[in-house]
Amino acid sequence: MYCKKINVRGFRNIEEAEVSFSEGVNILVGENAQGKTNLLEAVFYPSVGRSFRGAHTPEMIGFGKKSAEILVDFRDSKRDQNIKVTLFKDKQRKIEKNGIKMDKLSDIVGSFRAVLFCPEHLSMIKDGPSERRVYMDMAISRMYPMYMHSLQKYSYILKQRNALIKGAYNDRRAFDATVELWSAQLAHEAAIIAEARLKFVRRVSGHVADIFAEMTGEREIPTLRYNGCSGQAEDEYLDREATEEKYFSLLMSSHDREIAIGSTLYGIHKDDLDIFLNGKSARLFASQGQQRSLALALKLAEGEICCEEFGDNPVFLFDDVLSELDETRRDYLVHKIHGKQVIITSCEAGLFSGMDGVKRIRVESGEYFE
Repeated sequence: MYCKKINVRGFRNIEEAEVSFSEGVNILVGENAQGKTNLLEAVFYPSVGRSFRGAHTPEMIGFGKKSAEILVDFRDSKRDQNIKVTLFKDKQRKIEKNGIKMDKLSDIVGSFRAVLFCPEHLSMIKDGPSERRVYMDMAISRMYPMYMHSLQKYSYILKQRNALIKGAYNDRRAFDATVELWSAQLAHEAAIIAEARLKFVRRVSGHVADIFAEMTGEREIPTLRYNGCSGQAEDEYLDREATEEKYFSLLMSSHDREIAIGSTLYGIHKDDLDIFLNGKSARLFASQGQQRSLALALKLAEGEICCEEFGDNPVFLFDDVLSELDETRRDYLVHKIHGKQVIITSCEAGLFSGMDGVKRIRVESGEYFE
């Protein structure tokens, strides 16, 4: 898979631009705050329907504009396709695939597959579990759109259940009358999500071990473990019915505590991905260099699974990460991206100067010059 070109209008500081990409390495070169990351964000958005910077829609629409537009033309293993996203400040976004309006985000997720690596991911190992949940959810959603559907349903049910809990602090009647219904629905979606997460972690763990061995000369051994909130053994998450019963039991067991705290205590929103290096917690004991190697391995492994699943590589997006990596890791990354489409942002004009087929795109004040 590769991105042929992108048309952007009214997105952040990009007034209007059309940028074409080569099938190999593309470097967006320019000073800081010129629009390199903005373009990368625009390329990534149709992949998962969200900003990798955590931005809300109004933040992505240019100053003084009422809307923004992103049109990505890409080719997968079968044909040319396109996805068009129109963002509005005062109404719901509009999404079209090959000129046909899509009603749900899950209708496009997985069509254009992009794997992003940015400086924030370098701290994925040492930060809190929410970063690792996002990693799992975004990677799985790109491969299985129905997983995103379950995530969306889970999020809605959780929001309703939490509102019910907060209201019960002063009056428990509505809570007592409906909590069983909401808990059953939440447990059902939780079981689907937990099973998918475990299967993904097991797949990605093998790739991370292989990549890390190549990167470090097999001196260190990483392992990954899915840490589900229900406390079950890993294999038990593969029994979806039993997992659903377990979550339902937990959700019905601590109502007084939940009301006191004001939120749901159990569910996949409490999960984590445990990462170990040589048997020790990487979050607690790995050096900064080891943590960066692990973060890079996780993202490259995500791409490997995409390739296994669909028969072609995703588009790799690297936002100013090479300056964060030492020479060994940079050399390894250059080796791994050979034969793949990569779009990189950098302030270094001479990046990959010795590599054939590199396309450089100069960036100045939201304008792009080939």
